[in-house]
Amino acid sequence: MSNEEKILDLKNRRETASKGGGEKRIASQHAKGKLTARERLEKLLDPGSFEEFDMFVEHECTNFGLDASHIPGDGVVTGYGTINGRTVFVFSHDFTVFGGSLSITFARKVLKVMDMAAKVGAPVIGINDSGGARIQEGVDSLAGYGDIFYKNVVYSGVVPQISAIMGPCAGGAVYSPALTDFVFMVKDTSYMFVTGPKVVKTVTNEDVSVEDLGGCMVHNSKSGVSHFACENEDELIEGMRRLFDFIPQNNMELPPDFPTDDPENRECHAISDIIPDNPNRPYDVKDIIHEIVDDGEFFEVQALWATNMVVGFAHMGGKSVGIVANQPKHLAGVIDINASNKASRFVRFCDCFNIPIITLEDVPGFLPGTFQEHGGIIKHGAKLLYAYSEATVPKITLILRKAYGGAYCVMGSKHLSADINYALPSAEIAVMGPKGAVEIIFGKDIKEAEDPSAKAEQLEAEYREKFANPFVAAQKGYIDDVIEPKETRHRIIRALELLKDKKDKLPFKKHGNIPL
Repeated sequence: MSNEEKILDLKNRRETASKGGGEKRIASQHAKGKLTARERLEKLLDPGSFEEFDMFVEHECTNFGLDASHIPGDGVVTGYGTINGRTVFVFSHDFTVFGGSLSITFARKVLKVMDMAAKVGAPVIGINDSGGARIQEGVDSLAGYGDIFYKNVVYSGVVPQISAIMGPCAGGAVYSPALTDFVFMVKDTSYMFVTGPKVVKTVTNEDVSVEDLGGCMVHNSKSGVSHFACENEDELIEGMRRLFDFIPQNNMELPPDFPTDDPENRECHAISDIIPDNPNRPYDVKDIIHEIVDDGEFFEVQALWATNMVVGFAHMGGKSVGIVANQPKHLAGVIDINASNKASRFVRFCDCFNIPIITLEDVPGFLPGTFQEHGGIIKHGAKLLYAYSEATVPKITLILRKAYGGAYCVMGSKHLSADINYALPSAEIAVMGPKGAVEIIFGKDIKEAEDPSAKAEQLEAEYREKFANPFVAAQKGYIDDVIEPKETRHRIIRALELLKDKKDKLPFKKHGNIPL
């Protein structure tokens, strides 16, 4: 065979491999509103940047007639490319090849890009669209999953790992995405479940649809497994590219700077209007966030789950920050089991990847009740204490209004090693709110008073004046300063600048034992 014939043979092989399972199956994929594995990578990565690995790999299985069916690539497209000029490693399941099911060779392709990502210090993005383990391969396919899970754990906190669910994801296939840092899903076409509706029906006698069992909205609003719910695949890809504006390449680097024309010393007069004079009235903490961050842009994470807690990314003075905030608009901003888990995991991600944490506090306490207590609010709330205490990145806390009881401690207090703690004049820092405190301290006096209602009102006013303000805490050094609302943006940015070279080391240990 001449050199020209060899080159032509190569081109033909590439052409065959690029078509995956063939035109008919590609058309079927499109008919479901889904792109193919390579089409997704073309949209995700910068034009012309994708370099593919292992295009010609084929499975090694001879069971159940599979030896008669070999398709180059074996159901997953792997390689690397760039997003906004920054290197990322990728794997994309090809549903047109054996339904995207995982074989041992499929797994080896994925493991190769994960290992290379760790070597060069670059994020890994996995696009999941798979029927699960390739049954014909038996334990080999299970071994492949186990090897991937192990690498997910080993490289957790080393390089960012991001999962896109763009089709079915069942059985063992769901655990790899669950081990990654962020999960994106698409409405109506993404599904995640350990066991499908048929098995559920057999075992528990429940009738449930695929959507109600493990659809996009279930995992974004009920389970908290997913972080982003997208209308379509284009929106998902745009969201993943946007996420890269806030995160570094690896745990040894800082996130990229984003210069802005938004002045660092811009005054935030609107904050005084956003926070009501009446401490019992709700407001939207996201209005505060939009007011203080660069250009008003906030990239919220898990917007539909545990809505009494708000977490997400922004830039302040061109620097990436993670924001954790109580949301008075929902459940008065109390901390419950889900809010604890949501904030804890976000704080730990920020700490893994050198992203300063800004905490905006307005919390009346932990949610009471038997459901919370029996569900382990003590254990789950302790996760948030653990996450803040363990974090060594710059930590800046601003108390907006209420900071009551143990919840005051949990939300990035000075006692958990926060670096800079500010409060607004509207802040109320106390063991509990005036009404509850007065009932406990002066319950007998109120009952014996001529006018119990007036007596209670008088005592509440006295308690509020004495304790429900930021100055007692400031006098003791637990608050570094009480600031005017209009100064908020400028003071936080100055604090970030002060802390940019912060060094904070914890005692040597293999790892702590977080209360899981």
